[in-house]
Amino acid sequence: MTREEWFGVLEQRHGADLQRKFSSACVAVCGLGGLGSNAAISLARAGVGTLHLIDFDKVDISNLHRQQYNISQLGMYKTEAMKQTLADIAPYCNIITHALKLTEENLPLIADCDIVCECFDNAECKAMLVNGVAEHYPEKYIVAASGMSGLHTGNSIQTKRLGKRLYICGDGASDVADDGTLFASRVMLCAAHQANTVLRIIADKFEV
Repeated sequence: MTREEWFGVLEQRHGADLQRKFSSACVAVCGLGGLGSNAAISLARAGVGTLHLIDFDKVDISNLHRQQYNISQLGMYKTEAMKQTLADIAPYCNIITHALKLTEENLPLIADCDIVCECFDNAECKAMLVNGVAEHYPEKYIVAASGMSGLHTGNSIQTKRLGKRLYICGDGASDVADDGTLFASRVMLCAAHQANTVLRIIADKFEV
């Protein structure tokens, strides 16, 4: 499949103008667990031009029940495993990987990105990223997540706009500490909300 064939199909599906916006966009996916691995795949399938994938962790057997990795990728850095997966799904997506823990000190790694997708599973890391982007890159949009654990109804997963450039996806209440576990189905719902919100922002469609 050639580059022209790939983008030709995307343009037929999305329209040339919208696909041009997707293709020129740069999105940072921060955290490649259940949220980030699913969101990255959705964004790549839509034809987003550049994805920055950031995670310091390696694929573990405990990840396989909800994250988009397979047995052959066990032990690989999640950044490299996801890059491998995306190469088969969207071969002309520009994938930039950073196998490290994102901190306020190395936040400039996402300076070139238009939108930041917060997909961490740690509350302190979530707060650092949201606050850091707001302080240092106030022109960027950030799409964060909160609440997707347990087997609560999927209808409680929502997208809310808080301020001009911050979006929160999830139910805003459920916590794995209370529910005991995460299920792929509900985590994927939240990740889909995040990816869809990113695409809507690129398309200049904003939540009220």
